[in-house]
Amino acid sequence: MLRVRDAMTREVVTLGPEASAAQALGLCRVNNIRHLPIVEGSRVVGLVSDRDLRDVSPPRGTADEENTLGWVRVRDIMTRELATIHPLDTIEHAAREIYDRRIGCLPVVAEGELVGIITSSDLMRTLIELIGAHGAGSWVEVEVPNEPGMLAEVTNIIRERHVNITGVFLTPASRATYRTIILRLETTDPSGIAERLTTAGYIVTSTESSAPVQRYLERR
Repeated sequence: MLRVRDAMTREVVTLGPEASAAQALGLCRVNNIRHLPIVEGSRVVGLVSDRDLRDVSPPRGTADEENTLGWVRVRDIMTRELATIHPLDTIEHAAREIYDRRIGCLPVVAEGELVGIITSSDLMRTLIELIGAHGAGSWVEVEVPNEPGMLAEVTNIIRERHVNITGVFLTPASRATYRTIILRLETTDPSGIAERLTTAGYIVTSTESSAPVQRYLERR
């Protein structure tokens, strides 16, 4: 099972609470990041986001920008009540926290010390890696009865075609009569597999080939 430690950024850019907003903005721009943990020693005391900095910034490029942000202290604009996460928590838990709280990141804390940060971009990168979307491949969606053993039967058909499966997703079952299995395959031509699944009595609702992802999200 993937843990937060497997996806988090370990080299975290931080600032102290007495730093200026101008320093924070400069770090964000130079490092192409959107979140700065604010620390005292190794303890997290707050977080400043690019949105916090925009809220106190005059229009970019104006004569007052540097002077205004130079007077503002990070301690006055940082978020103090933070949600944090442990490096051994699951990726699922981190994703749920970020989604439910509508935030962009979670500082990763172990034994009271900051050890990393996990962002929505980190989670997106992890998802891309999990489904194999960084390479060429294809998707096949197949509708099956909501009965035990259906996934095994479908994957056995694909195994017979000597094609690797790089990702599997299933729509929520609830009490539905049918559900959809979504398969990421290591082939750019899923037509033979789709034909074989149809012959076996399954309903192939769609197929699609995809090109490699050229770059991951870099901002965090």
